[in-house]
Amino acid sequence: MMAEQFPWLTAIILLPAVASLLIPVLPDKDGKRVRWYALGIAIADFVLMCYAFWKNYDTSSATFQLAESYAWVPQLGLNWAVSVDGLSVPLVLLAGFVTTLAILSAWQVDRRPKLFYALMLMLYSAQIGVFVAQDLLLFFIMWEVELVPVYLLINIWGGQKRRYAATKFIIYTAAASIFILIAALGMGLYGGGDVTFDIAKLAAKDYPLALELFLYAGLLIAFGVKLAIFPLHTWLPDAHGEASSPVSMVLAGVLLKMGGYGLIRLNLELLSHAHIYFAPVLAILGVVNIIYGALNSFAQTNMKRRLAYSSVSHMGFVLLGIASFTDLGINGAMLQMISHGLIASVLFFLAGVTYDRTQTMTMGEMGGIGQVMPKVFALFTIGAMASLALPGMSGFASEIFVFVGVTTSDVYSSTFCTVTVFLAAVGVILTPIYLLSMLKQVFYGTPKELTCGIDDVAVENLEDEEAACFGTDCVLPNQVIYRDASPREIFIAASFIVLIIGIGFYPKLAMGMYDVKTVAVNALVRQSYTQIAEASPGIYANGFLKPNIGEVDSPQLLGIVK
Repeated sequence: MMAEQFPWLTAIILLPAVASLLIPVLPDKDGKRVRWYALGIAIADFVLMCYAFWKNYDTSSATFQLAESYAWVPQLGLNWAVSVDGLSVPLVLLAGFVTTLAILSAWQVDRRPKLFYALMLMLYSAQIGVFVAQDLLLFFIMWEVELVPVYLLINIWGGQKRRYAATKFIIYTAAASIFILIAALGMGLYGGGDVTFDIAKLAAKDYPLALELFLYAGLLIAFGVKLAIFPLHTWLPDAHGEASSPVSMVLAGVLLKMGGYGLIRLNLELLSHAHIYFAPVLAILGVVNIIYGALNSFAQTNMKRRLAYSSVSHMGFVLLGIASFTDLGINGAMLQMISHGLIASVLFFLAGVTYDRTQTMTMGEMGGIGQVMPKVFALFTIGAMASLALPGMSGFASEIFVFVGVTTSDVYSSTFCTVTVFLAAVGVILTPIYLLSMLKQVFYGTPKELTCGIDDVAVENLEDEEAACFGTDCVLPNQVIYRDASPREIFIAASFIVLIIGIGFYPKLAMGMYDVKTVAVNALVRQSYTQIAEASPGIYANGFLKPNIGEVDSPQLLGIVK
Protein backbone atom coordinates (compact mmCIF):
# COMPACT_ATOMS: atom_id res chain seq x y z
CA MET A 1 0.00 0.00 0.00
CA MET A 2 1.05 3.60 -0.45
CA ALA A 3 2.53 5.30 2.59
CA GLU A 4 0.21 7.78 4.22
CA GLN A 5 3.04 10.21 4.88
CA PHE A 6 5.99 11.42 2.84
CA PRO A 7 8.15 8.38 1.88
CA TRP A 8 11.09 9.40 4.04
CA LEU A 9 12.97 6.11 3.95
CA THR A 10 12.62 5.63 0.21
CA ALA A 11 13.95 9.14 -0.32
CA ILE A 12 16.87 8.52 2.05
CA ILE A 13 17.82 5.32 0.19
CA LEU A 14 17.38 6.58 -3.36
CA LEU A 15 18.88 10.08 -3.06
CA PRO A 16 22.55 8.98 -3.06
CA ALA A 17 21.92 6.26 -5.66
CA VAL A 18 20.16 8.56 -8.11
CA ALA A 19 22.74 11.29 -7.50
CA SER A 20 25.56 8.86 -8.29
CA LEU A 21 24.04 8.18 -11.72
CA LEU A 22 24.35 11.87 -12.59
CA ILE A 23 28.07 12.08 -11.82
CA PRO A 24 29.25 10.90 -15.29
CA VAL A 25 27.55 13.88 -16.94
CA LEU A 26 29.01 16.48 -14.57
CA PRO A 27 31.38 18.88 -16.37
CA ASP A 28 34.48 18.24 -14.30
CA LYS A 29 38.06 17.59 -15.39
CA ASP A 30 40.17 17.64 -12.23
CA GLY A 31 37.70 16.14 -9.74
CA LYS A 32 37.20 19.30 -7.70
CA ARG A 33 33.58 19.82 -8.68
CA VAL A 34 32.55 16.18 -8.28
CA ARG A 35 33.91 15.97 -4.74
CA TRP A 36 31.82 18.97 -3.70
CA TYR A 37 28.82 17.42 -5.41
CA ALA A 38 29.27 14.06 -3.62
CA LEU A 39 29.81 15.76 -0.28
CA GLY A 40 26.73 17.91 -0.77
CA ILE A 41 24.58 14.86 -1.53
CA ALA A 42 25.96 12.98 1.48
CA ILE A 43 25.28 15.90 3.81
CA ALA A 44 21.79 16.40 2.37
CA ASP A 45 20.95 12.74 2.91
CA PHE A 46 22.28 12.79 6.47
CA VAL A 47 20.29 15.93 7.27
CA LEU A 48 17.22 14.33 5.71
CA MET A 49 17.47 11.23 7.88
CA CYS A 50 18.08 13.30 11.02
CA TYR A 51 15.01 15.41 10.29
CA ALA A 52 12.84 12.39 9.44
CA PHE A 53 13.73 10.57 12.66
CA TRP A 54 13.48 13.68 14.81
CA LYS A 55 9.99 14.44 13.51
CA ASN A 56 8.53 10.97 13.06
CA TYR A 57 10.41 8.42 15.19
CA ASP A 58 9.02 7.57 18.63
CA THR A 59 11.76 6.22 20.91
CA SER A 60 9.19 4.87 23.38
CA SER A 61 7.78 2.38 20.87
CA ALA A 62 9.26 -0.99 19.89
CA THR A 63 7.14 -1.24 16.74
CA PHE A 64 8.20 -0.64 13.16
CA GLN A 65 7.77 3.00 12.21
CA LEU A 66 7.84 5.13 9.04
CA ALA A 67 6.68 1.97 7.29
CA GLU A 68 6.38 2.02 3.50
CA SER A 69 5.35 -0.89 1.31
CA TYR A 70 5.02 -0.95 -2.49
CA ALA A 71 4.43 -4.00 -4.67
CA TRP A 72 7.59 -4.67 -6.67
CA VAL A 73 7.52 -8.22 -8.07
CA PRO A 74 4.23 -9.62 -6.75
CA GLN A 75 4.75 -12.95 -8.54
CA LEU A 76 7.71 -13.59 -6.22
CA GLY A 77 6.16 -11.94 -3.19
CA LEU A 78 8.90 -9.28 -3.36
CA ASN A 79 7.90 -5.85 -2.11
CA TRP A 80 9.74 -2.59 -1.61
CA ALA A 81 9.01 -2.68 2.12
CA VAL A 82 11.06 -0.45 4.41
CA SER A 83 10.67 0.66 8.01
CA VAL A 84 12.74 1.48 11.08
CA ASP A 85 12.74 0.64 14.76
CA GLY A 86 15.21 0.84 17.61
CA LEU A 87 17.64 -1.52 15.90
CA SER A 88 17.63 0.41 12.63
CA VAL A 89 17.66 4.08 13.57
CA PRO A 90 21.05 4.32 15.36
CA LEU A 91 22.80 2.27 12.67
CA VAL A 92 21.24 4.31 9.84
CA LEU A 93 22.49 7.49 11.54
CA LEU A 94 25.90 5.88 12.08
CA ALA A 95 26.10 4.92 8.40
CA GLY A 96 25.15 8.43 7.30
CA PHE A 97 27.61 10.08 9.66
CA VAL A 98 30.58 7.82 8.88
CA THR A 99 30.05 7.77 5.11
CA THR A 100 29.66 11.54 4.91
CA LEU A 101 32.94 12.08 6.76
CA ALA A 102 34.60 9.34 4.69
CA ILE A 103 33.68 11.26 1.52
CA LEU A 104 35.12 14.42 3.07
CA SER A 105 38.31 12.52 3.96
CA ALA A 106 38.72 11.47 0.30
CA TRP A 107 39.34 15.08 -0.72
CA GLN A 108 42.63 14.33 -2.41
CA VAL A 109 41.45 11.49 -4.67
CA ASP A 110 42.70 12.41 -8.14
CA ARG A 111 42.55 9.09 -9.98
CA ARG A 112 39.16 8.44 -11.59
CA PRO A 113 37.44 10.76 -9.11
CA LYS A 114 34.04 10.49 -10.82
CA LEU A 115 33.99 6.72 -10.48
CA PHE A 116 35.27 6.86 -6.90
CA TYR A 117 32.59 9.24 -5.66
CA ALA A 118 29.85 7.49 -7.63
CA LEU A 119 30.77 4.21 -5.93
CA MET A 120 30.85 5.88 -2.52
CA LEU A 121 27.32 7.23 -3.04
CA MET A 122 26.08 3.84 -4.26
CA LEU A 123 27.59 2.26 -1.16
CA TYR A 124 25.85 4.90 0.95
CA SER A 125 22.46 3.87 -0.48
CA ALA A 126 23.04 0.13 -0.19
CA GLN A 127 24.07 0.16 3.46
CA ILE A 128 21.06 2.30 4.41
CA GLY A 129 18.88 -0.15 2.48
CA VAL A 130 20.21 -3.08 4.52
CA PHE A 131 19.29 -1.42 7.81
CA VAL A 132 15.76 -0.37 6.81
CA ALA A 133 14.63 -3.33 4.64
CA GLN A 134 11.54 -5.01 6.08
CA ASP A 135 11.28 -7.50 3.23
CA LEU A 136 13.84 -10.29 3.60
CA LEU A 137 14.43 -10.56 -0.16
CA LEU A 138 14.96 -6.81 -0.31
CA PHE A 139 17.39 -7.19 2.59
CA PHE A 140 19.32 -9.78 0.57
CA ILE A 141 19.34 -7.59 -2.56
CA MET A 142 20.69 -4.60 -0.66
CA TRP A 143 23.27 -6.84 1.01
CA GLU A 144 24.48 -7.98 -2.42
CA VAL A 145 24.44 -4.50 -3.96
CA GLU A 146 26.71 -3.26 -1.17
CA LEU A 147 29.40 -5.79 -2.11
CA VAL A 148 30.02 -4.40 -5.60
CA PRO A 149 31.13 -0.84 -4.66
CA VAL A 150 33.38 -2.16 -1.88
CA TYR A 151 35.03 -4.65 -4.23
CA LEU A 152 35.73 -1.96 -6.83
CA LEU A 153 36.87 0.62 -4.28
CA ILE A 154 39.46 -1.80 -2.92
CA ASN A 155 40.45 -3.20 -6.31
CA ILE A 156 41.01 0.17 -8.01
CA TRP A 157 42.19 2.50 -5.22
CA GLY A 158 43.87 0.00 -2.90
CA GLY A 159 47.51 -0.83 -2.22
CA GLN A 160 49.94 -3.15 -3.98
CA LYS A 161 48.00 -6.31 -3.08
CA ARG A 162 44.61 -4.73 -3.72
CA ARG A 163 43.44 -7.34 -6.24
CA TYR A 164 44.12 -10.18 -3.85
CA ALA A 165 42.38 -8.37 -0.99
CA ALA A 166 39.37 -7.39 -3.12
CA THR A 167 38.99 -10.90 -4.53
CA LYS A 168 39.20 -12.45 -1.08
CA PHE A 169 36.60 -10.01 0.19
CA ILE A 170 34.11 -10.73 -2.58
CA ILE A 171 34.57 -14.51 -2.39
CA TYR A 172 34.05 -14.62 1.38
CA THR A 173 31.12 -12.23 1.55
CA ALA A 174 29.32 -13.28 -1.64
CA ALA A 175 29.59 -16.98 -0.81
CA ALA A 176 28.36 -16.40 2.73
CA SER A 177 25.43 -14.27 1.60
CA ILE A 178 23.98 -17.28 -0.22
CA PHE A 179 22.86 -18.47 3.22
CA ILE A 180 20.75 -15.31 3.58
CA LEU A 181 18.93 -16.18 0.34
CA ILE A 182 18.42 -19.78 1.45
CA ALA A 183 17.06 -18.62 4.81
CA ALA A 184 14.75 -16.10 3.13
CA LEU A 185 13.34 -18.74 0.80
CA GLY A 186 13.04 -21.27 3.61
CA MET A 187 11.09 -18.93 5.87
CA GLY A 188 9.07 -17.35 3.08
CA LEU A 189 7.89 -20.64 1.56
CA TYR A 190 7.32 -22.48 4.82
CA GLY A 191 3.74 -23.17 5.83
CA GLY A 192 2.10 -22.96 2.42
CA GLY A 193 -0.41 -20.29 1.57
CA ASP A 194 0.67 -16.92 0.30
CA VAL A 195 4.41 -16.50 -0.10
CA THR A 196 5.69 -13.59 2.00
CA PHE A 197 9.11 -12.26 2.90
CA ASP A 198 7.87 -9.53 5.23
CA ILE A 199 9.96 -9.78 8.40
CA ALA A 200 7.04 -9.02 10.70
CA LYS A 201 4.90 -11.73 9.08
CA LEU A 202 7.78 -14.21 9.11
CA ALA A 203 8.15 -13.58 12.85
CA ALA A 204 4.55 -14.64 13.38
CA LYS A 205 5.18 -18.07 11.84
CA ASP A 206 5.83 -21.11 14.04
CA TYR A 207 8.83 -22.96 12.61
CA PRO A 208 9.87 -26.49 13.63
CA LEU A 209 12.92 -26.47 15.87
CA ALA A 210 14.98 -28.50 13.39
CA LEU A 211 14.30 -25.93 10.66
CA GLU A 212 15.10 -23.06 13.01
CA LEU A 213 18.43 -24.63 13.92
CA PHE A 214 19.30 -25.12 10.25
CA LEU A 215 18.35 -21.57 9.30
CA TYR A 216 20.13 -20.11 12.35
CA ALA A 217 23.36 -21.92 11.46
CA GLY A 218 23.26 -20.62 7.91
CA LEU A 219 22.58 -17.04 8.96
CA LEU A 220 25.31 -17.27 11.59
CA ILE A 221 27.79 -18.09 8.82
CA ALA A 222 26.53 -15.23 6.62
CA PHE A 223 26.59 -12.64 9.39
CA GLY A 224 29.70 -14.16 10.97
CA VAL A 225 31.73 -13.39 7.85
CA LYS A 226 30.58 -9.77 7.87
CA LEU A 227 31.11 -9.43 11.63
CA ALA A 228 34.56 -11.06 11.27
CA ILE A 229 33.89 -13.93 13.66
CA PHE A 230 36.78 -16.39 14.03
CA PRO A 231 37.56 -18.33 11.83
CA LEU A 232 35.59 -16.44 9.14
CA HIS A 233 37.54 -13.22 9.66
CA THR A 234 40.63 -13.63 7.48
CA TRP A 235 39.36 -11.35 4.70
CA LEU A 236 39.24 -8.36 7.05
CA PRO A 237 42.98 -7.71 7.74
CA ASP A 238 43.75 -8.03 4.03
CA ALA A 239 40.92 -5.71 3.04
CA HIS A 240 41.90 -3.08 5.60
CA GLY A 241 45.57 -3.42 4.83
CA GLU A 242 45.06 -2.64 1.15
CA ALA A 243 41.98 -0.36 1.15
CA SER A 244 42.34 3.40 1.07
CA SER A 245 41.57 5.28 4.25
CA PRO A 246 38.00 6.40 3.31
CA VAL A 247 37.06 2.84 2.37
CA SER A 248 38.53 1.48 5.60
CA MET A 249 36.44 3.99 7.52
CA VAL A 250 33.26 2.64 5.97
CA LEU A 251 34.40 -0.98 6.27
CA ALA A 252 35.10 -0.73 9.98
CA GLY A 253 32.54 1.91 10.85
CA VAL A 254 29.48 0.52 9.06
CA LEU A 255 29.88 -2.75 7.18
CA LEU A 256 31.00 -4.82 10.17
CA LYS A 257 27.88 -3.64 11.99
CA MET A 258 25.69 -5.26 9.34
CA GLY A 259 26.69 -8.62 10.77
CA GLY A 260 25.70 -7.68 14.31
CA TYR A 261 22.49 -6.10 13.09
CA GLY A 262 21.60 -9.23 11.14
CA LEU A 263 22.17 -11.46 14.15
CA ILE A 264 19.81 -9.42 16.31
CA ARG A 265 17.22 -8.74 13.60
CA LEU A 266 16.93 -12.26 12.18
CA ASN A 267 18.61 -14.77 14.48
CA LEU A 268 17.20 -13.40 17.73
CA GLU A 269 13.87 -12.01 16.55
CA LEU A 270 12.83 -14.62 14.00
CA LEU A 271 14.67 -17.69 15.31
CA SER A 272 14.59 -17.14 19.06
CA HIS A 273 14.13 -20.84 19.90
CA ALA A 274 17.25 -21.80 17.96
CA HIS A 275 19.13 -19.00 19.70
CA ILE A 276 18.74 -20.83 23.00
CA TYR A 277 20.88 -23.65 21.62
CA PHE A 278 23.40 -21.42 19.86
CA ALA A 279 23.84 -18.76 22.57
CA PRO A 280 26.67 -20.60 24.40
CA VAL A 281 28.43 -21.01 21.04
CA LEU A 282 28.17 -17.26 20.43
CA ALA A 283 29.55 -16.54 23.89
CA ILE A 284 32.51 -18.86 23.32
CA LEU A 285 33.18 -17.40 19.87
CA GLY A 286 33.00 -13.95 21.42
CA VAL A 287 35.73 -14.79 23.91
CA VAL A 288 37.84 -16.36 21.16
CA ASN A 289 37.45 -13.22 19.05
CA ILE A 290 38.47 -10.97 21.92
CA ILE A 291 41.65 -12.86 22.81
CA TYR A 292 42.60 -14.03 19.31
CA GLY A 293 42.20 -10.56 17.81
CA ALA A 294 44.21 -8.95 20.59
CA LEU A 295 47.07 -11.45 20.37
CA ASN A 296 47.26 -11.18 16.59
CA SER A 297 47.46 -7.40 16.84
CA PHE A 298 50.83 -7.76 18.56
CA ALA A 299 52.29 -9.56 15.55
CA GLN A 300 51.34 -6.86 13.06
CA THR A 301 53.93 -4.37 11.85
CA ASN A 302 51.46 -2.72 9.49
CA MET A 303 49.41 -0.08 11.32
CA LYS A 304 46.14 -0.75 9.50
CA ARG A 305 46.43 -4.51 9.95
CA ARG A 306 46.95 -3.97 13.67
CA LEU A 307 43.81 -1.85 13.78
CA ALA A 308 41.98 -4.50 11.72
CA TYR A 309 42.75 -7.23 14.25
CA SER A 310 41.71 -4.81 16.96
CA SER A 311 38.31 -4.66 15.25
CA VAL A 312 38.13 -8.46 15.30
CA SER A 313 38.76 -8.33 19.04
CA HIS A 314 36.16 -5.64 19.71
CA MET A 315 33.48 -7.48 17.74
CA GLY A 316 33.79 -10.25 20.30
CA PHE A 317 32.00 -8.00 22.80
CA VAL A 318 29.08 -7.74 20.38
CA LEU A 319 28.78 -11.53 20.37
CA LEU A 320 29.00 -11.69 24.16
CA GLY A 321 26.25 -9.11 24.56
CA ILE A 322 23.98 -10.86 22.06
CA ALA A 323 24.45 -14.17 23.90
CA SER A 324 23.92 -12.76 27.40
CA PHE A 325 20.12 -13.18 27.80
CA THR A 326 20.05 -9.83 29.62
CA ASP A 327 18.70 -6.41 28.72
CA LEU A 328 21.97 -4.79 29.69
CA GLY A 329 24.02 -7.23 27.62
CA ILE A 330 22.07 -6.68 24.39
CA ASN A 331 22.07 -2.93 25.05
CA GLY A 332 25.83 -3.17 25.42
CA ALA A 333 26.14 -5.08 22.14
CA MET A 334 24.26 -2.33 20.31
CA LEU A 335 26.29 0.37 22.03
CA GLN A 336 29.50 -1.49 21.17
CA MET A 337 28.55 -1.47 17.50
CA ILE A 338 27.89 2.27 17.59
CA SER A 339 30.98 3.02 19.69
CA HIS A 340 33.31 0.87 17.62
CA GLY A 341 31.91 2.40 14.45
CA LEU A 342 32.99 5.83 15.62
CA ILE A 343 36.31 4.80 17.19
CA ALA A 344 37.48 2.55 14.35
CA SER A 345 36.53 5.17 11.77
CA VAL A 346 38.61 7.90 13.39
CA LEU A 347 41.59 5.55 13.89
CA PHE A 348 41.59 4.39 10.27
CA PHE A 349 41.17 7.99 9.14
CA LEU A 350 44.18 9.09 11.20
CA ALA A 351 46.15 6.11 9.92
CA GLY A 352 45.46 7.44 6.43
CA VAL A 353 46.53 10.94 7.48
CA THR A 354 49.79 9.49 8.77
CA TYR A 355 50.32 7.54 5.56
CA ASP A 356 49.82 10.69 3.47
CA ARG A 357 52.86 12.17 5.26
CA THR A 358 55.13 9.17 5.64
CA GLN A 359 54.10 7.08 2.61
CA THR A 360 54.39 3.93 4.71
CA MET A 361 52.17 1.84 6.95
CA THR A 362 55.09 0.02 8.54
CA MET A 363 55.26 1.29 12.09
CA GLY A 364 58.98 0.65 12.45
CA GLU A 365 59.67 3.15 9.65
CA MET A 366 57.79 6.04 11.24
CA GLY A 367 59.41 6.62 14.60
CA GLY A 368 59.40 10.09 16.08
CA ILE A 369 56.80 11.76 13.90
CA GLY A 370 55.05 13.06 17.01
CA GLN A 371 57.69 15.81 17.09
CA VAL A 372 56.60 17.22 13.75
CA MET A 373 52.91 16.29 13.80
CA PRO A 374 51.74 17.06 17.34
CA LYS A 375 48.10 17.57 16.32
CA VAL A 376 47.95 14.21 14.59
CA PHE A 377 49.60 12.65 17.62
CA ALA A 378 47.08 14.21 20.01
CA LEU A 379 44.10 13.10 17.92
CA PHE A 380 45.51 9.60 17.46
CA THR A 381 46.12 9.31 21.19
CA ILE A 382 42.52 10.26 21.99
CA GLY A 383 41.25 7.67 19.50
CA ALA A 384 43.52 4.99 20.98
CA MET A 385 42.37 5.84 24.51
CA ALA A 386 38.77 5.41 23.39
CA SER A 387 39.59 2.07 21.77
CA LEU A 388 41.21 0.73 24.93
CA ALA A 389 38.03 1.64 26.85
CA LEU A 390 39.28 4.57 28.91
CA PRO A 391 36.54 5.72 31.35
CA GLY A 392 34.70 8.70 29.94
CA MET A 393 34.87 7.28 26.41
CA SER A 394 32.15 5.37 24.58
CA GLY A 395 34.27 2.22 24.47
CA PHE A 396 34.27 1.99 28.25
CA ALA A 397 30.49 2.38 28.50
CA SER A 398 29.76 -0.31 25.92
CA GLU A 399 32.21 -2.86 27.30
CA ILE A 400 31.16 -2.40 30.92
CA PHE A 401 27.52 -2.93 29.91
CA VAL A 402 28.45 -6.20 28.22
CA PHE A 403 30.52 -7.35 31.21
CA VAL A 404 27.77 -6.58 33.70
CA GLY A 405 25.16 -8.11 31.40
CA VAL A 406 27.04 -11.42 31.15
CA THR A 407 27.92 -11.43 34.86
CA THR A 408 24.32 -10.91 35.97
CA SER A 409 22.79 -13.40 33.54
CA ASP A 410 20.44 -15.77 35.33
CA VAL A 411 20.43 -18.23 32.45
CA TYR A 412 24.06 -19.31 32.47
CA SER A 413 25.67 -21.04 35.42
CA SER A 414 27.95 -19.04 37.67
CA THR A 415 30.93 -21.09 36.47
CA PHE A 416 30.23 -20.32 32.82
CA CYS A 417 29.77 -16.61 33.56
CA THR A 418 32.94 -16.43 35.67
CA VAL A 419 35.15 -18.15 33.10
CA THR A 420 33.67 -16.11 30.22
CA VAL A 421 34.13 -12.78 31.99
CA PHE A 422 37.64 -13.67 33.13
CA LEU A 423 38.80 -14.60 29.63
CA ALA A 424 37.16 -11.52 28.13
CA ALA A 425 38.95 -9.41 30.74
CA VAL A 426 42.25 -10.83 29.50
CA GLY A 427 41.47 -9.27 26.13
CA VAL A 428 40.72 -5.96 27.81
CA ILE A 429 44.17 -6.09 29.43
CA LEU A 430 45.86 -6.86 26.11
CA THR A 431 44.15 -4.01 24.27
CA PRO A 432 46.04 -1.10 25.87
CA ILE A 433 49.31 -2.96 25.45
CA TYR A 434 49.10 -3.29 21.67
CA LEU A 435 47.56 0.17 21.19
CA LEU A 436 50.06 2.00 23.40
CA SER A 437 52.95 0.12 21.83
CA MET A 438 51.65 1.26 18.44
CA LEU A 439 51.61 4.88 19.62
CA LYS A 440 55.14 4.50 20.96
CA GLN A 441 56.47 3.01 17.73
CA VAL A 442 54.82 5.53 15.45
CA PHE A 443 55.17 8.76 17.40
CA TYR A 444 58.04 8.20 19.83
CA GLY A 445 60.21 5.50 18.30
CA THR A 446 63.41 6.16 16.37
CA PRO A 447 64.71 4.41 13.25
CA LYS A 448 67.58 1.96 13.52
CA GLU A 449 70.05 4.37 11.96
CA LEU A 450 70.21 7.92 10.70
CA THR A 451 70.35 7.94 6.92
CA CYS A 452 69.72 11.56 6.17
CA GLY A 453 71.16 14.63 4.55
CA ILE A 454 72.56 16.06 7.81
CA ASP A 455 76.28 15.48 8.24
CA ASP A 456 77.48 13.46 11.22
CA VAL A 457 79.05 16.44 13.01
CA ALA A 458 75.82 18.42 12.82
CA VAL A 459 73.85 15.46 14.17
CA GLU A 460 76.22 14.98 17.10
CA ASN A 461 75.83 18.65 18.11
CA LEU A 462 72.03 18.55 18.09
CA GLU A 463 69.79 18.02 21.06
CA ASP A 464 67.45 15.05 20.63
CA GLU A 465 64.43 17.30 20.39
CA GLU A 466 66.04 19.46 17.70
CA ALA A 467 66.08 16.75 15.03
CA ALA A 468 63.03 15.05 13.59
CA CYS A 469 63.69 11.44 12.65
CA PHE A 470 61.22 9.18 10.91
CA GLY A 471 61.36 6.56 8.22
CA THR A 472 64.72 6.96 6.52
CA ASP A 473 64.82 10.74 6.97
CA CYS A 474 66.33 12.90 9.68
CA VAL A 475 66.05 16.64 9.18
CA LEU A 476 66.26 19.85 11.14
CA PRO A 477 62.93 21.36 12.26
CA ASN A 478 63.11 24.17 9.71
CA GLN A 479 63.61 21.60 6.94
CA VAL A 480 60.70 19.34 7.85
CA ILE A 481 58.30 18.81 4.94
CA TYR A 482 55.83 16.74 6.94
CA ARG A 483 52.88 19.01 7.63
CA ASP A 484 50.63 18.62 10.64
CA ALA A 485 46.88 17.99 10.47
CA SER A 486 45.00 20.47 8.29
CA PRO A 487 41.78 22.19 9.45
CA ARG A 488 39.76 19.76 7.33
CA GLU A 489 41.44 16.76 8.94
CA ILE A 490 41.05 18.20 12.44
CA PHE A 491 37.35 18.76 11.77
CA ILE A 492 36.82 15.17 10.64
CA ALA A 493 38.64 13.68 13.63
CA ALA A 494 37.02 16.10 16.09
CA SER A 495 33.56 15.20 14.77
CA PHE A 496 34.12 11.58 15.78
CA ILE A 497 35.82 12.42 19.06
CA VAL A 498 33.02 14.73 20.24
CA LEU A 499 30.50 11.92 19.80
CA ILE A 500 32.82 9.35 21.40
CA ILE A 501 33.25 11.49 24.51
CA GLY A 502 29.59 12.55 24.52
CA ILE A 503 28.38 8.94 24.51
CA GLY A 504 31.04 8.02 27.06
CA PHE A 505 29.75 10.55 29.57
CA TYR A 506 26.07 10.20 28.64
CA PRO A 507 25.40 6.74 27.09
CA LYS A 508 21.68 7.50 26.91
CA LEU A 509 22.54 9.76 23.98
CA ALA A 510 22.73 6.55 21.95
CA MET A 511 20.85 4.06 24.11
CA GLY A 512 17.73 6.20 24.23
CA MET A 513 17.12 5.37 20.57
CA TYR A 514 17.04 1.60 20.98
CA ASP A 515 16.62 0.69 24.67
CA VAL A 516 12.89 -0.09 24.39
CA LYS A 517 13.47 -2.33 21.36
CA THR A 518 16.37 -4.32 22.80
CA VAL A 519 14.47 -4.92 26.03
CA ALA A 520 11.58 -6.27 23.96
CA VAL A 521 13.88 -8.51 21.92
CA ASN A 522 15.47 -9.93 25.06
CA ALA A 523 12.04 -10.58 26.61
CA LEU A 524 11.12 -12.59 23.51
CA VAL A 525 14.33 -14.62 23.72
CA ARG A 526 13.82 -15.31 27.42
CA GLN A 527 10.24 -16.37 26.78
CA SER A 528 11.54 -18.84 24.19
CA TYR A 529 14.01 -20.17 26.76
CA THR A 530 11.18 -20.71 29.25
CA GLN A 531 9.20 -22.68 26.69
CA ILE A 532 12.17 -24.86 25.78
CA ALA A 533 13.22 -25.37 29.40
CA GLU A 534 9.70 -26.51 30.32
CA ALA A 535 9.61 -28.93 27.40
CA SER A 536 13.20 -30.16 27.95
CA PRO A 537 14.22 -29.54 31.59
CA GLY A 538 17.61 -31.14 31.07
CA ILE A 539 18.81 -28.79 28.33
CA TYR A 540 22.34 -27.65 29.10
CA ALA A 541 21.76 -28.67 32.72
CA ASN A 542 25.33 -27.78 33.66
CA GLY A 543 25.36 -24.48 31.80
CA PHE A 544 21.96 -22.94 32.42
CA LEU A 545 19.72 -21.99 35.27
CA LYS A 546 16.01 -21.86 34.54
CA PRO A 547 14.87 -18.20 34.64
CA ASN A 548 11.63 -17.01 36.17
CA ILE A 549 10.03 -15.12 33.28
CA GLY A 550 6.44 -14.08 32.79
CA GLU A 551 4.46 -14.51 29.62
CA VAL A 552 5.04 -11.90 26.93
CA ASP A 553 3.11 -10.93 23.82
CA SER A 554 5.59 -11.89 21.09
CA PRO A 555 4.00 -10.06 18.13
CA GLN A 556 4.02 -6.79 20.04
CA LEU A 557 7.68 -7.26 20.95
CA LEU A 558 8.65 -7.85 17.37
CA GLY A 559 7.18 -4.54 16.36
CA ILE A 560 4.57 -5.88 13.98
CA VAL A 561 2.61 -3.02 12.51
CA LYS A 562 -1.02 -3.80 13.26
